[in-house]
Formats: sequence, C-alpha cells, structure tokens
Amino acid sequence: MEALVCKKLGDPTALKSSISEADNDSPIILSKTHPIPQLTRPTSVRVRVRATSLNYANYLQILGKYQEKPPLPFIPGSDYSGIVDAVGPGVSLLKVGDRVCSFAALGSFAEFIVAEQDELFKVPDECDLVAAGALPVAFGTSHVALVHRAQLTSGQVLLVLGAAGGVGLSAVQIGKVCGAVVIAVARGDEKVQFLKSMGVDHVVDSSKESVISSVKDFLKARKLKGVDVLYDPVGGKLTKESMKLLNWGAQILVIGFASGEVPVIPANIALVKNWTVHGLYWGSYKIHRPVVLEDSIRELLSWVAKGRITIHISHTYSLSEASLAFAAIKDRKAIGKVMIAIDNETSVKSKL
Repeated sequence: MEALVCKKLGDPTALKSSISEADNDSPIILSKTHPIPQLTRPTSVRVRVRATSLNYANYLQILGKYQEKPPLPFIPGSDYSGIVDAVGPGVSLLKVGDRVCSFAALGSFAEFIVAEQDELFKVPDECDLVAAGALPVAFGTSHVALVHRAQLTSGQVLLVLGAAGGVGLSAVQIGKVCGAVVIAVARGDEKVQFLKSMGVDHVVDSSKESVISSVKDFLKARKLKGVDVLYDPVGGKLTKESMKLLNWGAQILVIGFASGEVPVIPANIALVKNWTVHGLYWGSYKIHRPVVLEDSIRELLSWVAKGRITIHISHTYSLSEASLAFAAIKDRKAIGKVMIAIDNETSVKSKL
C-alpha cells in the first residue's frame, strides 16, 4: 500500500513538490510498498482510508516538537474516515462496506489502518465521508473544551483566538450551537469575511486593529460586561492582550500554542478575578476519560447529520502532495481544515 513515512525529524514543508521514496532531504517519504496492516485481534477492523486530516499537532510531531515523540520511522496521522475493508471473527458492531471515522495516535496517512471495533464510529448517510475525516480532532477538541469543560451556556460571551483555523472555526460553530455571543479573532480580509458569513457576532482583524479596543467597543455597544470564556489555540502576545477583556469568574481554555510562544497566566490575577484555567490536551482523554470522547464524537456526528455544524475544508491534497499540505498549515493559509484524500484522482486545492 501507499503510506507516508516519517524517516527522520525535520520540516516536512522543505520540499515544495511531489514527494517520493527517492527524496533524501525530506523527513517524509511516500512509500508505495509499505505492508498492509493485518488484523491483530478478533475484534480488529481494517479500514480503507478515504480521507485523513492534517492538524498542527501532526506538523509538530514530524518536527520533533510535539509532547509525544514516537520512535522512528513512523506513519503520521490522527483523524480519518473510510470504508470497512475487513473484520475479525469477533467483530459484531461493524461489517465490510460500513462508512466509519475515527482517530489514532499514528498511522492514518496511509491507504489502510487497523483499529478496534469500539474505536470506530459509523458515519451517518447525511454526512460527507471526506468531511467526516476532518471532524474528530478539531471539532472533538472544541466540543470537549466548550461543552464538557467550560460548560458554555446561552448568552455567555465566547472569545475565540485563531478563529479561522481548524480548531478555531470549530469552536466558533459550537459556540453558536450553545447560544453564546461569539467574538472571533483572525488575520486578513478573506478570513474575516468568511467568519462574518458564518454568523459570528463580532470579528476582529488582528493584522489591522487592536483586539482590546475592538472587543471593548463591541461589548459596550451590546451592553456586555466582558468575556466569559476565552478559547486559545494561539498563545503568545494575543493571550496576554485577551486577558484584559475577561470577566470576573471567566474561564480560560488553553488549547495550544500556534504562535510558538507559551503564554504566562498570572496566578495573582487569576486569584483576584476568580478565573478558572483549563488545560485541554484532547488526546489524553482516550486514556483517562474515553467515554467523554466517544459521547462527544457521537453528538458531533448527529449535529453534522442535522446540519447544526458544517465542516469547512479549505485545501485537499493527495499523499504525494503532503509537503504542500503541511505548508498550508504552517503558513496559516487554511480557512477551516486541510485534508489528504486517498483514491482521489485529482487533487482539489483551495476548495471552500
């Protein structure tokens, strides 16, 4: 089978063209002769991958800068969708031909992947299969953060940083489903206009205007006291600025550090203002609270089927174009999700 293999740590965006097994400089190669994974247990299921999502964490993992560092070589990848290709004799929940989606610690950047039957979720007929491959990590992160941890309620003010990215855009949509007043921060006219089209209550272009002044003016006009929940996948200076907008009793959701800078949240101010700081490492729920993840993804799939949320795919690439796909993540070109589609004859780029 074809599989994208990380043979050494480094920047996967260095090569700006199709990759092959002959690439000696790139940390990733496209192997066309990788062994097809076999069913390892009676309850194992093999999935023919239809689409797999690129997340910032995948990029960091190949760089060697993620908190989990698998031994080399490895096949990257996390959330994916596909068709059940084979089942073990003990499988009772699925059959060959079923449409499924799931997530894994590694391995989805390949034509086939093996998972346990209870790790797979049936994709409703109303949900596009490629879109389903974009759902688990980004939307799962935001759902667990906002619904399970912050328990966001109608009328609360939600401030989303990096709002045009994969997790940011999912947080915006989930915030609207919860009935919150949603304020989004992004960079550039295209992203700002897209967020406005999503029905966001207020959008700030951080490349042109002060986040503090813009948000304060909006809050004053709406007679709102401040921000109740801060959703932060960015970190750095933007986090520090945003803390000036938080209400007494506000909640801070620490999602990640796309800026490359880990912010400092002053404990003395958190004490005086009764802030709650939630660290949210979504992947660790699979170990410590798997039921939370399972319930979250099932609810999200039902929301997609009912049209309550929409999965926006910004760029789609083939496995051989993985370097370009990672560049779209690194250069923050995406509005929504970047995907790798497998068994797709043509690569469709910049599809909104």
